[in-house]
Amino acid sequence: MSNNLEHMVEQHVREYESRLKHVDELVERARATEHPEVHKELDQILAHRAEMASELDSMRLKSLQDWREEEITKAGPMGIWDAVAQQLEKLVERFER
Repeated sequence: MSNNLEHMVEQHVREYESRLKHVDELVERARATEHPEVHKELDQILAHRAEMASELDSMRLKSLQDWREEEITKAGPMGIWDAVAQQLEKLVERFER
């Protein structure tokens, strides 16, 4: 489970990094445009970009336990059932060895 979760976390972080990079590329293209309306809207877009970057930073700093708890909460009752089953599996495996 831990390896799967680590992989999922890394995948989410890479996905957000890719999206942020794409946004940065588009921002540079917008800055190169001389149309005045582009620059008016760009300030608002840059504020959203800053929020995305902040979210990415917090994702990088989350512990696996925090990720696990968040995923269980998002999954609702099925996530709780899965978490309980995983805990039981670990318990049984520990004592069956």
